[in-house]
Amino acid sequence: MNVDNTALISIIAPCYNEEAVVHHFMEEIERVITTMENPFELIFINDGSSDNTLKKLITLKKRYDYIRVLNLSRNFGKEAAMTAGIDYAKGDALIPIDVDLQDPPELIKEFVIKWNEGFDVVLAKRVDRSSDTKAKRKSAELFYKFHNKISHVKIPNNVGDYRLMSRKVVKAIQSLPENQRFMKGIFAWVGFNTATVEYVRDPRLAGETNFNGWKLWNFALEGITSFSTVPLRVWLYVGFVIAFIALIFGSWIILKTLIYGIDAPGYASMTTIVLFLGGIQLMGIGILGEYIGRLYIEAKRRPVYIIDEEY
Repeated sequence: MNVDNTALISIIAPCYNEEAVVHHFMEEIERVITTMENPFELIFINDGSSDNTLKKLITLKKRYDYIRVLNLSRNFGKEAAMTAGIDYAKGDALIPIDVDLQDPPELIKEFVIKWNEGFDVVLAKRVDRSSDTKAKRKSAELFYKFHNKISHVKIPNNVGDYRLMSRKVVKAIQSLPENQRFMKGIFAWVGFNTATVEYVRDPRLAGETNFNGWKLWNFALEGITSFSTVPLRVWLYVGFVIAFIALIFGSWIILKTLIYGIDAPGYASMTTIVLFLGGIQLMGIGILGEYIGRLYIEAKRRPVYIIDEEY
C-alpha cells in the first residue's frame, strides 16, 4: 500500500438553509480530521440560502483556517453547488458530503485507506436506511431498478454522493460539458477502479430536508432523461402495436360488413378509441418535450453556477 500523508484531501459540503446543523457538522469533521495525518481543506458552498447559513459559515471560516466558503449568487440546486465545489477544490482527492450528518464523517478514514490501496473511487453504500421514511426507501428502490433497467450506465443501488474521488476522476468529470447535471449518473459514467464501504445511514441531526416529493420526482426525470433514450424509443413500439391493433380491427369491420351488412354506428366505442389515442399521443409528445427541453437548455450554454464571492 502506497501511503502519501502529504496528499491534500478536499471535503465538499453544499449547504442550503442549514443554519441549524453547520456547527454540529463542523464539530464532527474536526474530530475526524484531527486524527489523520493528511492535510485537509473544507469547502462549503452556500447555495443561495435564505437563512443565516452564510453568516455561520463565515464565522466558522474565521475559526478554522482550512475552511473555504463559496457563496453562489442564488439557489442553483445541489447538483450545481456540488459542481462548483468540485471545480474549485485543490485536493488530490475529493469527498462530497451532506452537512446533515446522515452520512457519518468517520468513513473518511476508510475512504483514504482504500484510496491509498490504489482505488480511484471509494463509494459509501447504505446497508440500512431505516432512518428514511418507508415512502422514500421504496421510491429510491424503484428509481434505481427502473433507471438501471433502461440505461447502459448503471448507478449503484443505495449509493449517494458521499464518496472519495481521485484527482484523475475529477478531471474526467470536469471534461463533461453538460449544463443539466445528474451527478450520480456522471459519477457512474466516468467509471475507474472502484471500492465500496458499507455503513448504516443515521437520522438527520437537525433541520429539515429540502427535498419534497415533487423535487424528487423531477430529480428522477432528470436522471432518466440524462442517461437513456428508451423513453423516446418506446413510442415507436407503442405506435406499432396500436397500428397493428387498428389494422386487425379495421379488417374485422370490413369482413363483418361484407358478410352481415352495415351496423348502426357505435358512438360510445368511437369516443373511447379517439380519447385513448389522443391520450397516447399527448403522452408521447410530453416525453418528446422533456428531451427537447433538455436540448434547448444545453444549447444556450449558460454556466452551471455563478460565484458571488469566495471567503
